Amino acid sequence: MNGGNLSPCPNSPNCVSSQETDASHTTQAFKADGTNKEVMKKLRSCIKKMGGKIITRSGPYLHAEFRSKWFRFVDDLECIYDEAEGKINVRSASRLGYSDFGVNKKRIAELRMIFEKE
Repeated sequence: MNGGNLSPCPNSPNCVSSQETDASHTTQAFKADGTNKEVMKKLRSCIKKMGGKIITRSGPYLHAEFRSKWFRFVDDLECIYDEAEGKINVRSASRLGYSDFGVNKKRIAELRMIFEKE
């Protein structure tokens, strides 16, 4: 997190964020309502269903890790819940390499789908 915002994506195509404006890195924030505690509990549950590991949860911020099946590469998922706006800003990025073959964008889409069904 950087001043209440998610860190910007690097120039490489292995990162997506709802706070980015360029087409190659952007994704939509999730719609959410409820208290911070309720939304974070639901979000944690969804991430665990996807095989993610919660690393940090502090107030409206959550950081999780996902490992690739074959090479065990680590990707970071960060979420910030803005209760006043009714949205969760998200960022998913690979720690290593240049391209992720769309894995991070797919992860956010899957998380959104699970979150909306809960």
